[in-house]
Amino acid sequence: MDDSFFEEKNWQPTATFANINARAKLLAAIRSFFSDRNVLEVETPLLAHYSVTDPHMQAITAQNPLGGSSPFYLQTSPEYAMKRLLAAGSGPIFQICKAFRKGEASRRHNPEFTLLEWYRPDFDDHQLMEEIEGLLRALNANWPAFEKVTYHSLFEQHLQINPHSIDVGSLQKVARQYIDVQMDSDNKDDWLNLLLAEVIEPTLGIKAPVFVIEYPSSQSALAQLSPNQQGVEIARRFELYIDSVELANGYFELNDVTEQRRRFNQDQQMREQLQRPTIASDQFLLAAMEHGLPSCSGVALGIDRLLMLLLKVHTIDDVIFFPVGRA
Repeated sequence: MDDSFFEEKNWQPTATFANINARAKLLAAIRSFFSDRNVLEVETPLLAHYSVTDPHMQAITAQNPLGGSSPFYLQTSPEYAMKRLLAAGSGPIFQICKAFRKGEASRRHNPEFTLLEWYRPDFDDHQLMEEIEGLLRALNANWPAFEKVTYHSLFEQHLQINPHSIDVGSLQKVARQYIDVQMDSDNKDDWLNLLLAEVIEPTLGIKAPVFVIEYPSSQSALAQLSPNQQGVEIARRFELYIDSVELANGYFELNDVTEQRRRFNQDQQMREQLQRPTIASDQFLLAAMEHGLPSCSGVALGIDRLLMLLLKVHTIDDVIFFPVGRA
C-alpha cells in the first residue's frame, strides 16, 4: 500500500461523532425493546466450522485455529448457531453482531456489517412482521402505516406477468424489454431476481414501509412452504423495504431436518454448476434439527441500513466508523 494512503486522514472514522452517538442510542433502544418483551440477548461465534451453503453468498474463509486442514468461516449471519440455541430450549432470543460477506463494498454494503437477528418460538411470519413494525415504530414513531404486498402482485403490476407460472424463455424476453442485459442463464430465479432488483425494488417502500410476502417456492431458502389463497405453493418468507432499501429478511422457519438436508444438497449441486467452492453442510445445525427445532419465525435486520434510514444519509460510510478501506 502506498505511504500516501496513511499520510492523509484515512486513519479517522468516516462517521461523524453525531452519527456515532446516534448509533449508540439506537443499539440501546433495541436492547430495551427486547428486554421489555423478555427476549434473551445471546452471543454466538463469528468464527465457525461451517457457513451457509447458499450458492449466491460468498463467505470469507479463515485458517483453522486448531491447526487442522479444513477452513473455518467468518459467519455471514448467526442464524445456524441461534437455531441450535432454540433447539436446546432457549426460548425467544436476539443478537446484535458483526457479519461478513466477501466482495460486498458499495454505497449500501461493507464486507463487515452489523446485523440484528431474532427468533420467536410459536410466532408465524405474520406475527413476526407485526413485531418488526412495533420495533421500528419504537425507534421512529413517524413512519406511515406498514403495508404488505405479494411477490405475485408486484410482478403483475410492474411487468404484467405471473412470476409463479411464467416459463424461463418468456421471462428472458420480458427482462430484455426492460433491461440492457447480457446475462445467459436457464435459471428462472436469476431472471426474477434481476427484474426485482432493477425494475421493482426502486419503487418499493417510497410512500410507506412495505413487506413483500409469498415468494416463489424455488426461493424458499430456509423458509417453510405452504399453499396461498390461490392454491399456489409459496415460500413463507418476507422482505421489508423502506425508501427502496431492503432492510430485513424473515422466515417462518423450516424445522423439518429431512427437507433441510435436501435443500443443503440442492445448494451444493447449484454451487457445482456455478463452479463455486463447495461448503460442507452444517452438521451441528442438522443434529439440532434432528433433536427438534421448535415452530418459530426469525428475521435478520441490517443495523447499518436502519441507521442510514433514520439519519437520512445515503452511504453506509456515514454510519460505520472504519469501512473496509480504512479497516
